[in-house]
Amino acid sequence: MQAIIKNGGKQYKVQVNDIILLDKINLEPKSSIELDEVLALINGDKIELGTPTILNAKVTAEVINHGRAKKVITFKKRRRKDSKTKRGFRRDFTRVRILEIKNKGI
Repeated sequence: MQAIIKNGGKQYKVQVNDIILLDKINLEPKSSIELDEVLALINGDKIELGTPTILNAKVTAEVINHGRAKKVITFKKRRRKDSKTKRGFRRDFTRVRILEIKNKGI
């Protein structure tokens, strides 16, 4: 069984034992989290779509650790203007493992 979940404005297609990077969540490692914004469930050939989410569907995940992604550099240069800007950005993330996909509607 697979699920499409929404977290932090992004969508993830997950199944049991997948490891994904979510936006930072303030929870300790080894703790559990329930993601209840399930947009779709895929079970073989059967697909159930939500409007916009599926009621009573939840994805349970376990927090593995926290971290920061590689730095992304943005550099802007305006030619002939003697103007340039350099910025860096590092995304904070929480690494989670998907434990269970539940749907009480089926």
